Amino acid sequence: MSENFFSPCPRGLEPLLADELTALGAQYVKPVHGGVAFAGDWALCWRVNLESRIATRVLWRVAERGYRSEDDIYALAREQAWEQCFSVDRTLRIYVTAIRSPLRSLNFTTLRVKDAICDRFRDVRGRRPSINTEAPDIRVYAFLTAETCTLYLDTSGEPLSRRGFKRAKHEAPLKENLAAGILKLSGWQPDEALLDPMCGSGTFLIEAGLIALDIPPGAERDFGFERLHSFDPVAWKRQRTMALQRRRPADDVRLYGADIDMRAVDAARYNLREAGLDDLAQFRTSDILKLEAPESRGVLLCNPPYGVRLTAPRAAAGRRDEPALAAEGEESELAAWYPKLGDHLKHAFAGWQCFFFSGDPALPKKIGLKASRRTPLMNGDIECRLFAYDVVAGSNRRVRDEAPAED
Repeated sequence: MSENFFSPCPRGLEPLLADELTALGAQYVKPVHGGVAFAGDWALCWRVNLESRIATRVLWRVAERGYRSEDDIYALAREQAWEQCFSVDRTLRIYVTAIRSPLRSLNFTTLRVKDAICDRFRDVRGRRPSINTEAPDIRVYAFLTAETCTLYLDTSGEPLSRRGFKRAKHEAPLKENLAAGILKLSGWQPDEALLDPMCGSGTFLIEAGLIALDIPPGAERDFGFERLHSFDPVAWKRQRTMALQRRRPADDVRLYGADIDMRAVDAARYNLREAGLDDLAQFRTSDILKLEAPESRGVLLCNPPYGVRLTAPRAAAGRRDEPALAAEGEESELAAWYPKLGDHLKHAFAGWQCFFFSGDPALPKKIGLKASRRTPLMNGDIECRLFAYDVVAGSNRRVRDEAPAED
């Protein structure tokens, strides 16, 4: 039986997610702003949760109808046979989001959806599920437009960007699914060298390693669908085992990481080990302006903090868990740093394809290289660009992708 699903993703990656879902076997794939709608059976739902590198969640569409008031939304939620979806013994949390909804309070709407589900269980089972706002077993989402309310059951649990392995405290400024999407946009292939010269906690390198070895990103975690009545543990075990058996050898994988902060390098090593990618990458502690290319050709992919770490002391004082915008007083330092970066790339990385993911509008103006592509992406609520530079020694000529993408 075919069901309807929706997968949100980082904004800007919707076309890539649509391609990925199609490759996984989804039908009626439709990218929209913020995600992709699709259809398929429960085996497909499990497969997307396990294998999608770009989706943030997989939401099962339970119901959809027009509304005018909170009472209409309450009625819609109470009509649904929630008892056929999950046990009353499961804990519950409700999430409500809206675009141009006329309702005054989303908090009140959240309470009405919660009351409707609990009242339904009380009518049918004689008792209601408990609410848990920290670590619920079941997540119900209500999405409101100006006229329509759609109810979803989350099949993922924790966001799919949380791959399931432990991370060192040196947190990444990128969600893992955004990093995987950026890797896809770069065109990097597993038989090419990949260097992240400001690797932080190693997010790009980990995602590249998982791609290169064909390891499902959800191999080490559990999922929300395991707590739904539709779950078949025998079929799921068989599907997961088959996916894990595709793992490829690491013979020709060449990943390189560097960072000016030794603690970042240590964190990246630790995180690769926890991801089961021991010894897959080579590391150096180095300023990017002093770093030499490890091979004659390859892909350089970098997410410099938007207030770029120029010295180790600043790195020690700064945080990498959120994108850092350039503070006042750093702007002139950045203006001097970007041309040095461009000169160093031309000197040390001729023949390389270089990609910088940044929310700093000064980067393309100051780096002294002509971007072959500028791909708009969102890092949370920050508007960013993925800038592509094809480096030719002593020149800023573009050697491919002659027409830059729309900015």
